[in-house]
Formats: sequence, C-alpha cells, structure tokens
Amino acid sequence: MSAAAGDAGGGTAAAGKKIPAAGSMPWVRNLRRFVGSGSGLGSEALMELETKRILLEIFKERQQKSAEAGSIPSFYKKLQWGDGIVIELDGKYAIKPEDGSISHRVQRLAKYRFLKKQSELLLNADDLDAMWVCLRENCVIDDATGAEKMNYEDFCHIASVCTEQIGQKCKRFFSPSNFMKFEKDESGRIAILPFYLYVMRTVSLTQARIDMSELDEDSDGFLQPHEMESYIRGLIPNLAQLRDMPAQFVQMYCRIAARKFFFFCDPHRRGKACIKKVLLSNCLQELMELHQESEEEVTDTEQAENWFSLTSAQRICDMFLGLDKDTNGTLSKQELKEYADGTLTEIFIERVFDEHVRRGKVGGGNSREMDFESFLDFVLALENKDTAEGLTYLFKCLDLNGRGYLTTADIHSLFRDVHQKWIEGGNYELCIEDVRDEIWDMVKPVNHLRITLNDLLNCKQGGTVASMLIDVRGFWAHDNRENLLQEEEEQVEEQ
Repeated sequence: MSAAAGDAGGGTAAAGKKIPAAGSMPWVRNLRRFVGSGSGLGSEALMELETKRILLEIFKERQQKSAEAGSIPSFYKKLQWGDGIVIELDGKYAIKPEDGSISHRVQRLAKYRFLKKQSELLLNADDLDAMWVCLRENCVIDDATGAEKMNYEDFCHIASVCTEQIGQKCKRFFSPSNFMKFEKDESGRIAILPFYLYVMRTVSLTQARIDMSELDEDSDGFLQPHEMESYIRGLIPNLAQLRDMPAQFVQMYCRIAARKFFFFCDPHRRGKACIKKVLLSNCLQELMELHQESEEEVTDTEQAENWFSLTSAQRICDMFLGLDKDTNGTLSKQELKEYADGTLTEIFIERVFDEHVRRGKVGGGNSREMDFESFLDFVLALENKDTAEGLTYLFKCLDLNGRGYLTTADIHSLFRDVHQKWIEGGNYELCIEDVRDEIWDMVKPVNHLRITLNDLLNCKQGGTVASMLIDVRGFWAHDNRENLLQEEEEQVEEQ
C-alpha cells in the first residue's frame, strides 16, 4: 500500500518535470549542424564537405587578418602640406618640397646662392700664388737644414701682409690654433711649406665639397652613382694626365673611377656615398694626384697602381672585354675562371658568385652572370686585399657556411684547390695540415678554434692569408717571400 503510494507519488513528480525539446539542447544542435538534415548520418561525403568548409573559413580568416595588418610598417609617414610633403621620422617632422613646385625651386635657388657665396670666400689660384710669394719673402732660412721657416711673430706679420694683398678671406688660415698644429723646432719656428700645403689642401677639399653639394640633387649629403660620375666628368679637363682622354672613353672611365669611391665609401652597398666620407677618403687624394703636369715624372708602375690613371682604366676595360668570350656584356663563372691566367681556385669563383653577384641574370633557371660593376668590385677587392673593405669582401667568400668565422675544416676545404693547382704546376709536395697550422700561427685568433674577420684585420696579415687560400700565385709568393725580398733589395742597390 505504502509502496504503491510511493510509486504513485514518484510518477506524479516525474510527470511534473518538463522535458526540453530536442532542438534546444546544444549537443543536439551541434550534431544536426554537423550532419545536416540527418539524412546519410555518418556519411564520409558529408564529413569531407564539412572539413573543406571549416578549412575554407580558417583560410578566409587568416587572409582577412593579413589584409588588415597591411605591409611592413614604414619608418616615416608622408602627409601633404601645401605644395610639399611632410615626412614624419621618429616623431620629428620635415617638409620636403615636391619636384617642380615653387618651394622646390626656391630651395634649389637658395642652395645655389649659398654655395656660390661659399665658393667666393675661397682662395683662387692667384691668391694662393700671392700667399706663397708672401711666405717666402718674410721667412728665415734655417742654417742647419736650409729649410724656410717662420716663428709666431713672422706668422702674424705675414698674416697682415696677406690680408692687405688678398683680402679678409685668407685671415682664417692665420689663427693661433693653426700655428700650433705644425711641428716646431727648438726655436719655436715652423716650416712654411707644410703650412702652405695645408692651406692648399683645405681650399681644395672645400671646393670639392661645394662641387659635390651642387650635384647632390636631394641635398641629403650623399651622392648617387650618376652624381659621382658627373663630378668626375667635370674634373677631367682640370686633371693634366686625363686631358688627352678619347671622348668615346669618357663615360666608361667615369664608371670605373666612380666605382672605387662606392667600394670604399659605401660599405653597406646602399647605392649612395656620404660626401664627408668621400672627402676624407684616400680615393679622392689618389684622384687628385693626376693634377701632376708631367707624366714623365710618373713611372709606368705608378700609373698602373693608380686606379684613376688612364692606363689603369684602359687595362681594366681590356681585361673585362678579354674575359667576355661571348661578348654579351657579362661574365659567366667559366669566363671569370680565366682571370689572372686561371690561378684563382674554382671554389673561390663559386663563392664570389654566391655572395656578390646579385644582378645581371641571364638565361633561365639559376644561371647568373657578373656585370661590369660587380667585376669592378671583384678587381678592387683583389687589388686591395690588405684594406678593411677588400678583406671584408673576400671574407664573405671564405666563410663557406656563412657563420661569421672560419674553422680548420674551412681552411682545409679552401686550400685543397690551391694544393691541386700547386701540384699541377710541378711544385714540390706539401702537407695541407702544415699550411693550416701556419695560417693559425700567422693570425693568432682570439678563439683558437675559429678565425673571424676581426682576427684577420688585427693580425695585419689578412691579405696574405686570403691570397694563400684563393690564389695559387698568392701562395707561391708567400712560400718564396724570402727570395723575392732579396731580389727587391738587389734591384734597389743596382738603382
């Protein structure tokens, strides 16, 4: 009785609970969404379609995010301002006029007038001649050396005389600080020749800076290749050793000459050279050596060693044309192997193309050929192995794995080709391990397990080491260095 009542009560309670509809249950909704209307439940075709739909949604979502992100953020923002552009850079603003606008023309005119005024303040050739005459007339002769010298009182007197004859523009050279720059004897006198050369060099560099600034179209303090070529082209009539250059060779000469400036003054290969760096470089000084009137005073060897001489430019041009067997204006690996009579190793040529040949692609696939500018860099690196710029170029080729250092395995791999050419040339047998140990002794790296670029630069023999690893002729010169040194000493004694 009581049990029956309990059952009845339980049934009433169960009847009081409302069972939710199947469509309102989340798991039911998800299941129905997955299988559709329910027909073909568990069908592989439906599962495949649903998988494709989900993947497509994921792809569209990623594509949308990529579009919203945009490209790589720029370092500055351009905003229009009148007839110019406002450039935001690191929170600072600068207005750059648009080409052809009134602001742009006014800026160019202001720059022209400023540079013209600076040029008028410089001493001209007549002024320099008058200063030299004044220096010689008011100096004293050193009894011991015969050198022409002046003390500070003479210096001040010459300053007043030059100011009267030349004008105020020479006064800045006769400051007390300038007098103190020069070496003095026990009587406190300085030689007049170093002082005069200092004045000439200052005037020359200032004039060069004015000329380069005139060619700097965007006035950013840098010269692009065509601007540097224009500067060199303007110098040619004033350089005694280049006046007779054939007109048809001028353009090629300017390309060859400008390339050395960029090799040494544009280490990051940005395509522009800082004007200040150009002025302080040895390249400009080497170019100005061509002012020398008489070529008879310059030996053939000196002309060949000066990159900017007409002899050197013609030699480089003829070298490129001689290597370009198919006359397509570029060099293949096979053609470049004939450089320097084929003494360079094959692995080095391969590495040059890997690291330094980025342009002038010819043909299909991965074929690459070296254009004339890349060839000039190649020649400059080999002819300037002892400089930081030349050694940096070569080290990238020696670093077979791009790790920033050389190991004993790298040295072994590099010298193996040199060893092969050495034996083919009929030389005596040598042990690669002995050469490797000798290189380690020459460099004395900080880490005895690896050689870095800094190690090669610091040891002062980096160029010799590079030659030993890439050129059989370079290794021969190192192996016979004592005999070569003796021959040079004998030639000097005969002269």
